[in-house]
Amino acid sequence: MFAILAGLGFYLFNAEKLAGNAMPMPFGVGAAIVLSGSMEPALSVNDLVIVKEQDSYQVDDIVVYQERNHMVIHRVISVGDDVLQTQGDANNVADEPVNLTCVKGKMIVQVPGVGIVVQLIKTPVGIFALFAMALYLMELSFRKEQKDDDDELERIRTEIRRLREEEKE
Repeated sequence: MFAILAGLGFYLFNAEKLAGNAMPMPFGVGAAIVLSGSMEPALSVNDLVIVKEQDSYQVDDIVVYQERNHMVIHRVISVGDDVLQTQGDANNVADEPVNLTCVKGKMIVQVPGVGIVVQLIKTPVGIFALFAMALYLMELSFRKEQKDDDDELERIRTEIRRLREEEKE
Protein backbone atom coordinates (compact mmCIF):
# COMPACT_ATOMS: atom_id res chain seq x y z
CA MET A 1 0.00 0.00 0.00
CA PHE A 2 2.80 2.39 0.92
CA ALA A 3 4.54 1.61 -2.37
CA ILE A 4 1.38 2.53 -4.30
CA LEU A 5 1.03 5.83 -2.43
CA ALA A 6 4.72 6.61 -2.91
CA GLY A 7 4.50 5.82 -6.64
CA LEU A 8 1.41 7.97 -7.04
CA GLY A 9 3.07 10.81 -5.15
CA PHE A 10 6.15 10.53 -7.37
CA TYR A 11 3.97 10.58 -10.50
CA LEU A 12 2.00 13.61 -9.35
CA PHE A 13 5.14 15.47 -8.30
CA ASN A 14 6.79 14.88 -11.69
CA ALA A 15 3.65 15.83 -13.62
CA GLU A 16 3.31 19.08 -11.70
CA LYS A 17 6.92 20.20 -11.26
CA LEU A 18 8.58 18.85 -14.39
CA ALA A 19 5.79 18.83 -16.97
CA GLY A 20 3.97 21.94 -15.69
CA ASN A 21 0.68 20.08 -15.40
CA ALA A 22 -0.94 21.51 -12.26
CA MET A 23 -3.53 18.72 -12.16
CA PRO A 24 -2.59 15.38 -13.69
CA MET A 25 -5.61 13.34 -14.78
CA PRO A 26 -4.69 9.64 -14.78
CA PHE A 27 -7.59 7.66 -16.26
CA GLY A 28 -9.45 10.92 -16.99
CA VAL A 29 -10.11 11.67 -13.31
CA GLY A 30 -8.38 14.17 -11.05
CA ALA A 31 -8.75 15.99 -7.77
CA ALA A 32 -8.49 19.65 -6.83
CA ILE A 33 -8.75 21.57 -3.59
CA VAL A 34 -10.76 24.79 -3.35
CA LEU A 35 -8.35 27.51 -2.22
CA SER A 36 -10.56 30.61 -2.36
CA GLY A 37 -14.12 31.67 -1.64
CA SER A 38 -14.92 32.59 -5.25
CA MET A 39 -17.44 29.74 -5.52
CA GLU A 40 -19.27 30.34 -2.22
CA PRO A 41 -21.80 29.07 -1.25
CA ALA A 42 -21.58 26.10 -3.68
CA LEU A 43 -17.95 25.33 -2.79
CA SER A 44 -16.00 26.38 0.28
CA VAL A 45 -12.29 26.73 0.98
CA ASN A 46 -10.68 23.31 1.62
CA ASP A 47 -13.39 21.32 -0.16
CA LEU A 48 -11.98 18.45 -2.21
CA VAL A 49 -13.38 18.34 -5.74
CA ILE A 50 -13.22 15.24 -7.95
CA VAL A 51 -13.12 16.12 -11.64
CA LYS A 52 -13.80 13.99 -14.71
CA GLU A 53 -12.84 14.81 -18.30
CA GLN A 54 -15.81 15.52 -20.56
CA ASP A 55 -16.31 15.70 -24.31
CA SER A 56 -18.48 18.80 -23.95
CA TYR A 57 -19.59 21.25 -21.29
CA GLN A 58 -22.86 23.03 -20.60
CA VAL A 59 -23.95 26.21 -18.86
CA ASP A 60 -24.03 25.70 -15.04
CA ASP A 61 -21.35 22.98 -15.09
CA ILE A 62 -18.64 23.60 -12.51
CA VAL A 63 -15.32 23.09 -14.29
CA VAL A 64 -11.66 23.09 -13.38
CA TYR A 65 -9.23 24.68 -15.80
CA GLN A 66 -5.54 25.43 -15.77
CA GLU A 67 -4.50 29.07 -15.87
CA ARG A 68 -0.71 29.24 -16.10
CA ASN A 69 0.49 26.99 -13.23
CA HIS A 70 -2.61 27.02 -11.05
CA MET A 71 -6.11 25.63 -11.22
CA VAL A 72 -9.37 27.60 -11.28
CA ILE A 73 -12.73 26.12 -10.26
CA HIS A 74 -15.63 28.18 -11.65
CA ARG A 75 -19.09 27.78 -13.14
CA VAL A 76 -19.69 27.85 -16.92
CA ILE A 77 -21.88 30.83 -17.87
CA SER A 78 -21.67 30.44 -21.65
CA VAL A 79 -20.29 27.99 -24.20
CA GLY A 80 -18.67 28.87 -27.54
CA ASP A 81 -17.11 26.74 -30.28
CA ASP A 82 -13.75 26.23 -28.62
CA VAL A 83 -14.05 28.43 -25.52
CA LEU A 84 -15.98 28.58 -22.27
CA GLN A 85 -16.94 31.69 -20.35
CA THR A 86 -16.70 31.08 -16.61
CA GLN A 87 -17.36 33.01 -13.45
CA GLY A 88 -17.09 32.32 -9.75
CA ASP A 89 -20.47 32.31 -8.00
CA ALA A 90 -19.23 34.94 -5.52
CA ASN A 91 -17.58 37.09 -8.22
CA ASN A 92 -19.20 40.09 -9.90
CA VAL A 93 -17.15 39.81 -13.10
CA ALA A 94 -16.76 36.95 -15.57
CA ASP A 95 -13.35 35.40 -16.21
CA GLU A 96 -11.47 35.79 -19.46
CA PRO A 97 -12.68 33.21 -22.02
CA VAL A 98 -11.09 29.79 -21.43
CA ASN A 99 -9.89 27.65 -24.32
CA LEU A 100 -11.30 24.11 -24.11
CA THR A 101 -7.75 22.71 -24.21
CA CYS A 102 -7.15 24.27 -20.77
CA VAL A 103 -10.23 22.68 -19.21
CA LYS A 104 -9.39 19.65 -17.09
CA GLY A 105 -12.94 18.50 -16.52
CA LYS A 106 -16.29 18.85 -14.81
CA MET A 107 -16.81 18.50 -11.07
CA ILE A 108 -18.54 15.20 -10.34
CA VAL A 109 -18.07 14.97 -6.56
CA GLN A 110 -17.52 17.46 -3.76
CA VAL A 111 -16.15 16.36 -0.38
CA PRO A 112 -16.43 19.23 2.13
CA GLY A 113 -13.37 20.05 4.24
CA VAL A 114 -11.20 17.11 3.18
CA GLY A 115 -8.80 19.32 1.23
CA ILE A 116 -7.00 20.42 4.39
CA VAL A 117 -5.98 16.80 5.08
CA VAL A 118 -4.80 16.34 1.48
CA GLN A 119 -2.75 19.55 1.67
CA LEU A 120 -1.18 18.41 4.95
CA ILE A 121 -0.20 15.04 3.47
CA LYS A 122 1.59 16.83 0.60
CA THR A 123 4.02 18.56 3.01
CA PRO A 124 7.30 16.95 4.15
CA VAL A 125 5.92 16.75 7.71
CA GLY A 126 2.74 15.10 6.41
CA ILE A 127 4.68 12.56 4.36
CA PHE A 128 6.87 11.75 7.37
CA ALA A 129 3.78 11.42 9.60
CA LEU A 130 2.11 9.11 7.07
CA PHE A 131 5.26 6.98 6.83
CA ALA A 132 5.61 6.87 10.64
CA MET A 133 1.96 5.87 10.99
CA ALA A 134 2.42 3.06 8.45
CA LEU A 135 5.45 1.77 10.39
CA TYR A 136 3.55 2.01 13.68
CA LEU A 137 0.60 0.05 12.27
CA MET A 138 2.94 -2.61 10.90
CA GLU A 139 4.62 -2.88 14.32
CA LEU A 140 1.23 -3.23 16.06
CA SER A 141 0.26 -5.96 13.64
CA PHE A 142 3.58 -7.75 14.17
CA ARG A 143 3.23 -7.57 17.97
CA LYS A 144 -0.33 -8.93 17.86
CA GLU A 145 0.77 -11.80 15.64
CA GLN A 146 3.77 -12.47 17.90
CA LYS A 147 1.52 -12.52 21.00
CA ASP A 148 -0.92 -14.91 19.28
CA ASP A 149 2.02 -17.19 18.37
CA ASP A 150 3.38 -17.05 21.93
CA ASP A 151 -0.08 -17.87 23.36
CA GLU A 152 -0.44 -20.83 21.00
CA LEU A 153 3.04 -22.07 21.90
CA GLU A 154 2.19 -21.85 25.61
CA ARG A 155 -1.02 -23.83 25.04
CA ILE A 156 0.97 -26.53 23.26
CA ARG A 157 3.54 -26.66 26.10
CA THR A 158 0.76 -26.92 28.68
CA GLU A 159 -0.85 -29.77 26.75
CA ILE A 160 2.51 -31.57 26.47
CA ARG A 161 3.06 -31.22 30.24
CA ARG A 162 -0.44 -32.56 30.89
CA LEU A 163 0.15 -35.56 28.61
CA ARG A 164 3.50 -36.32 30.28
CA GLU A 165 1.84 -36.19 33.68
CA GLU A 166 -0.85 -38.62 32.46
CA GLU A 167 1.84 -40.93 31.10
CA LYS A 168 3.63 -41.06 34.48
CA GLU A 169 0.46 -42.10 36.25
